[in-house]
Amino acid sequence: MTVKRAAVRVVPSIPSGKAGRPAQRRRTRKAIVDATIALLARGDTPSVAEVAAAAEVSRRTVYLYFPTFDQLLIDATVGALSQASVDRAIDATSAGDDVEQRVERMVRALHHVSPEVERLGRALIGLTVNAGARTPGHQLPRRGYRRVEWIESALSPWRDRIDAARWRRLVAALAMVVGWEALIVQHDVCGLSAAEGEKLSVWAARAFLDATLKELRGRRPSRRRLLRPR
Repeated sequence: MTVKRAAVRVVPSIPSGKAGRPAQRRRTRKAIVDATIALLARGDTPSVAEVAAAAEVSRRTVYLYFPTFDQLLIDATVGALSQASVDRAIDATSAGDDVEQRVERMVRALHHVSPEVERLGRALIGLTVNAGARTPGHQLPRRGYRRVEWIESALSPWRDRIDAARWRRLVAALAMVVGWEALIVQHDVCGLSAAEGEKLSVWAARAFLDATLKELRGRRPSRRRLLRPR
């Protein structure tokens, strides 16, 4: 899938609170990205107006979530190329299966990306990093909604066992050790191979899950292996 460059437009950041609650923000962003994926599938690069109409939001809302249209196009392309494989990895285990197995499958799937998808992921990071500093109080994430949704889906059997604060912390911790930023650190900073990076992410995910279980149990965690690396 080829992404054609669109005109870049940057709009001022809008303070948090005006964009709705986190769950609503994720739904809005998903609607915008899904609409863009559907329009791109036709073979043409859509306009902002077409995306807004398809997602049933305003043009301003599109730019609130994606300060540049290039960011939206790349994000949608990455989603079209990687969404199905990660979804399949998580869905391969049932809701009753161990969370450790679900998280491991997700971690490994996020590491198995094609060179094209990795290139787009790096470009996406560049666009969001170069967007400039946030205004005070602006809490709307610039990227990573898809990653957070995958993590929450993998952790879903634990949702009723973990209090809200620990849940947010565990989701955020896992978000640090999977995804584009983790891949870049593993490859560019640490010089790890793809296989070494994958094992490192599985190990880090295991450590966060183990620490959470230790807190919940109020004692040292079991010695059983929470995840079973290849």
